[in-house]
Amino acid sequence: MAAKLDARKLPGFLAAPPADCRVVLLVGDDAGLISERAANLIAAASGGDALCVTEAGREALKDVAFLANTAASTPLMGGCPAIRVRDAKDGWAEAARLALAGPGPGLVVMEGLGLPGRSKLRALVAGDARGQVIECYAERGRDLAASIARILGELEARAEPAALDWLAERGGEDRLALRRNLEVLALHAMPGEPITLEDAMAVLGEGSALDLDEALLAATEGNVAAADRAIANAFAEGANPVQVLRAALRHVQRLHLAALAVQGGAAPDEALGALRPPVFWRHKPALERALRRWPAARLEALGAALLRAERQSKTTGLPDEVIARQVVLGMARR
Repeated sequence: MAAKLDARKLPGFLAAPPADCRVVLLVGDDAGLISERAANLIAAASGGDALCVTEAGREALKDVAFLANTAASTPLMGGCPAIRVRDAKDGWAEAARLALAGPGPGLVVMEGLGLPGRSKLRALVAGDARGQVIECYAERGRDLAASIARILGELEARAEPAALDWLAERGGEDRLALRRNLEVLALHAMPGEPITLEDAMAVLGEGSALDLDEALLAATEGNVAAADRAIANAFAEGANPVQVLRAALRHVQRLHLAALAVQGGAAPDEALGALRPPVFWRHKPALERALRRWPAARLEALGAALLRAERQSKTTGLPDEVIARQVVLGMARR
């Protein structure tokens, strides 16, 4: 059985997968993160040589030995073969078994977006010492900030800690969208100068994320009509239901921290000023009004309810857009 990969060793594994590893299965709900890590593994295994890379589409399922044979082959110009399977389902299990047992030296990288824990393919790869399962769920907090710093470094840019915190607060729902935003931000960065919080807000403080902020601010103020308009705009700009739930949870958790500080004797502006990442100046008046409406105990209960809803979304397929909208409007009506 393959040992569970320590999170601290993941960057090293992605940069240089072990020579005796035959199959890596990437699972989770973050399509962008799965794709990014698969690309890293393919580049590492192939040495960056496109002639060593093979895309295994659905037609390859007709030949159950295709993965094993390709992994054992010698590329035309030499090097190590790397085989990528972009939509790995249980139908690939027998092919994966043969690849695991094969002589290599190639590496098979399988992208199992949404593959359940009871999956036959997942159990097969996890149960073999020559396989490795890597979970790819949306990063948060320090892990996400570290990834943002790394991506910016790849783009020859860097950001101040406050800017990293703000980017991590807003950018963890879709890895591909995050990378696109960071590419835009890097293009606007001054050569040799770090990206400041003001720079990040000026470049990226718009679109669906901004509409979602407005919806949540209106909701915690009790303004149902404004919340409804803003959440509709957020969906129109590309927000997705899971993003709405997670943003709502973060919003309530930050408001709860401030409410606890007020309960302890701090003034509302002081409590908000202590939050990290910093509160956008334009949002402070609305948050101060919300602090007068929501005691800490009610915010704690609301946060627990939102956390349960997020967990349910990972196991039941909920929420859809209608349910996510009702979460925001329900906050406003309360």
